[in-house]
Amino acid sequence: MMKAIQRFGGALFTPAMLFAFAGVVVGLGTLFTTESIMGPIAAAGTTWTKCWTVILDGGWTVFNQLPLLFAVALPIGLAKKQAGRCCLEAFVAYLTFNYFVSSMLSAWAPELGVDFSASAGSAEGIATIAGIRTLDMGIAGALLISGVVISLHNRFFDTRLPEWLGVFSGSTFVYMVSFIVMLPIAVVVVLVWPKVQVGMHVFQQVILDAGTAGVGIFVFLERVLIPFGLHHLLYAPFYYDNVIVQGGIYAAWANALPGLAASARPLAELAPWASLTATGWSKLFGIPGIAAAFYVTAKPERRKRVLALLVPVTLTSVLCGVTEPIEYTFLFVAPQLFVAHAALAACLSMTMNAFGVVGVFSGGLIEMSSLDFVPLSATHGQTYLVALAIGLCFTVIYFLVFRFLILRFDFKTPGRASDEEVRLHTQDEYRDAHGMPRAQDGKRLGVESEKLDAHQEDAYALRLVELLGGAENIEGITSCATRLRVGVRDPEKVAESDAFVDAGARGAVCTGRAVQVIVGLNVTQVAERVEKVLGIDG
Repeated sequence: MMKAIQRFGGALFTPAMLFAFAGVVVGLGTLFTTESIMGPIAAAGTTWTKCWTVILDGGWTVFNQLPLLFAVALPIGLAKKQAGRCCLEAFVAYLTFNYFVSSMLSAWAPELGVDFSASAGSAEGIATIAGIRTLDMGIAGALLISGVVISLHNRFFDTRLPEWLGVFSGSTFVYMVSFIVMLPIAVVVVLVWPKVQVGMHVFQQVILDAGTAGVGIFVFLERVLIPFGLHHLLYAPFYYDNVIVQGGIYAAWANALPGLAASARPLAELAPWASLTATGWSKLFGIPGIAAAFYVTAKPERRKRVLALLVPVTLTSVLCGVTEPIEYTFLFVAPQLFVAHAALAACLSMTMNAFGVVGVFSGGLIEMSSLDFVPLSATHGQTYLVALAIGLCFTVIYFLVFRFLILRFDFKTPGRASDEEVRLHTQDEYRDAHGMPRAQDGKRLGVESEKLDAHQEDAYALRLVELLGGAENIEGITSCATRLRVGVRDPEKVAESDAFVDAGARGAVCTGRAVQVIVGLNVTQVAERVEKVLGIDG
């Protein structure tokens, strides 16, 4: 069960990987088309505004089509075979489902208690998906339909038909079955979902009324779920679905940016629903404090090597919002520190919220700049100065707390363990002993900053497969932001985390038959190489 949940959580992250670039485009487009910031050049009807409006409309593609993206992306992580074909099947079935719903509402909307004449995106719960007016189920509907199609694909894709019916085999047969299944699902949805929407409106108000305390609880849970790979399941409904605001926080914020940029009213008043995306403040300010504590508590003769380890992973957290590399550095040698980290992250986010710092702050500095700092600095710059002051204070707090805990309980964080463990980060001797190519300049294989040739990449992938118990022990593999999520048949055959570090990864954790190998930001390329070693045809 845990393995299936982790795979599902990893699949949810796939569309979110597009947000970084889309956010940059939307942020810049909003900045350059706001007349109060740019002046007369950004007035309506100017060539400048027209050109940037074209770019801005393209940038909103990801945020405006989230349900469609999730429906197509889910099979990438969950289809057991021919994932590309399953994506196509899910796409067509999702459109079919929405056409069914649209037709039913056109015929019986009054009887169903639905105002089908309402504009899309309104509080009446109507949406337009790929040009189809339908019920606004957000990503919940997309995941439901895509999940059903994945199940049908895994079961029926290899169904053998008589030779004279061969044209209906494979994806065509899956779609035929899906077409039939979509009809009763659509009937149930039009009967039930309008009532669900009423309940969601009540829940939205409860979340908003929770205020600062609700933000702290949310951020704490998001952090503590990271080791289990379940944090995506917590934040995805809030960020990308209608749980707290129509369309999800990300899409709502992107569409609200022009109005936010033109108004000097506090952001906490303009968009209080964005408060739950405060998970990124600890990535920006907390991780540097943790890294500094690791450095000063390391043994003097090892600080240089510790610094070489900490600088890239700290920059990864600050700039990209990816914290797994440094968090997994200490999580399994001192889980108490991770709990402290989650508590401090909650306190930091609550303090930001209490001072009115509200916005999309779940990623790193790049995402925050594109969706907050750049487009809104002219009208809300003072708020961001307050955020900077609070953040730097918490960097110091993080440093002092972690330094105290490390020294008080003698936690074996980087640079405090034996010489052998310190060498895990630069273990050329190990690769020599196993006939593996050495990384250039003493660097570790698999680190995202390295450019490896094909031979090195294949050797790295092969070594990971060996550490996972061999190809015969691997049932399936998917990737997340920095991790390979692997299902294994026998967890006893999986090597210890230190062996994965020797090979060039950040580490590994095995929970039952679900294994997470922390690779780094180049995880997509590594996953492709591992699949090549396993002979998996995507």
